[in-house]
Amino acid sequence: MSDKTRVMGTAGGALGLSAFAAAVGACCGLPWAVALLGVSGAVTLARLSFLLPYTLLGAGGLLAVAFWWAYRPPAACFDGTCDISGGRALRWIVWAAALVVAGLATVALAPVSG
Repeated sequence: MSDKTRVMGTAGGALGLSAFAAAVGACCGLPWAVALLGVSGAVTLARLSFLLPYTLLGAGGLLAVAFWWAYRPPAACFDGTCDISGGRALRWIVWAAALVVAGLATVALAPVSG
């Protein structure tokens, strides 16, 4: 498995978990959540609200793995030359994923005023 596949998989998993956390965190207080999901969907997400800290920890853990794979030194090359051209793009992808996860975590943890 290539480094690109590993980094993209872990960053994508972190984004998915943080989106789930944002949906769980916003389900009870935002009228648009009820409008989009219906009453039964909002109630289902409200029942899953105990998973919020675990999903945020999981997203953080997946991001940590993605950063480790993106920033680890390349494996030793047999002939002395290594192709590291894809490393810069992967680092940008991981940082973009980290910003999106931070934004979604902020939405999930924001107090709902009503």
